[in-house]
Amino acid sequence: MDENDISISPHDLYASLGSDAAPIVVDVRRDVDFASADRLASPAFHRFPNDVEQWRDELPDGRRVVTCCFHGDQVSQGVATALRLMGVNPNFLAGGIADWTELGLPTRRNIGISPGKWITREHPKIDRIAWLIRRFIDPNTEFIYVPRDQVLAVAEQTGATPYDIDGVEFTHENDRCSFDAILKVYDIKDSALDRLATIVRGADTSRPDLAPQCEGLLAISRGLSANFPDDHEMLGHGLVIYDALHKWYRLEIEKQEPTSEPLAGAHP
Repeated sequence: MDENDISISPHDLYASLGSDAAPIVVDVRRDVDFASADRLASPAFHRFPNDVEQWRDELPDGRRVVTCCFHGDQVSQGVATALRLMGVNPNFLAGGIADWTELGLPTRRNIGISPGKWITREHPKIDRIAWLIRRFIDPNTEFIYVPRDQVLAVAEQTGATPYDIDGVEFTHENDRCSFDAILKVYDIKDSALDRLATIVRGADTSRPDLAPQCEGLLAISRGLSANFPDDHEMLGHGLVIYDALHKWYRLEIEKQEPTSEPLAGAHP
């Protein structure tokens, strides 16, 4: 295998994230290694390396795929080679999750297999746009939108994870919003994301004093909701807004650290 052809550095991968065209990142650590791992690179999801023929069809056609293991050695390289033979455009993460983590790039807590479906009340806006889930937890997740009084019943029927309604794990608590709850449970570490969370919190909890951008996000969110009655269509447009805000914060952080490459850090 020619590593120069299909490896990608941690910083190059991080720079390519933040849109629907971003690579799909697959953690392919072996069963025992993954079960004992504390953290994953965000936005990786895990699939077993020996089952590549089974999960290859989950990958969107035409999207680049990056495989990663702990050190970026035989496991991720072998899966990348197998995917290439199946017609996928793959890279493997050079240095693996070890280098990614050492460089301070985004990680999240390993809480097992991520749910494939999430459900909330219809007409999403602000933190319910679910950008955080798609960009940092599972890019393939399916979102379901139903009337408020049907969320829990449909969640039970479909096995979807409910969020942003009373009485569930991922919802408002005191002065924190559902966006904060997801950050807390998954312990996602990314400096730009920490700053974005402040804007979301201020817009969603009627506290525009938290950041100058809060009122702008609220206005844009209400406008999107009014313009697009179809929730999934509105989700697609909303993702672009959050991608832009997150990218802006990443660029601002780089300006503050001119001698270093983009870094991520822990949120409070």
